[in-house]
Amino acid sequence: MNRTEKEQVVQELAQRFAETDASFLADYRGINVDQATRLRRELTQAGVEYRVVKNNLIKLAAKGTSAEPLQSFCAGPTAIALAGADPVAPAKILTKFAKDVQAFELKAGVLGGKLLTVADINALADLPSREELLAKALASMNAPASNFVGTLAAIPRSLVQVLNAIGQSKAA
Repeated sequence: MNRTEKEQVVQELAQRFAETDASFLADYRGINVDQATRLRRELTQAGVEYRVVKNNLIKLAAKGTSAEPLQSFCAGPTAIALAGADPVAPAKILTKFAKDVQAFELKAGVLGGKLLTVADINALADLPSREELLAKALASMNAPASNFVGTLAAIPRSLVQVLNAIGQSKAA
């Protein structure tokens, strides 16, 4: 890789660091091609960019961005996952993969400029997904309207039941 290619990679990474709130570093040493392909496929489907980049290029690209705390973890073989809109999705995929494949190790992550340890990433992975949280929020917003409609429907229903009971008592 010549100097201009390296500069281009650094610029691309710096731009991606600026665009994304969450980034995760992992040590991929010891995983085979099939496992790496499976991981890349899962991450791509979740809208996550996964790359293997030289440590010096990551350090240069991280300067002045929210990913700057990751510089101290750039040692050894390093792969980087750059989250899309949902930072929980890559955390879930990476922690599940790290549990399934013993050779794969998470190093650290950053979320909104805050350094995440492996324990923090595991805690992030335990959170519900964005879709689940949106569904819960929608259900919470919809509950008062549903309850109100149920209450309004109960008044005529009760009236019909009372009239029916009066009709049955007069018939007997």
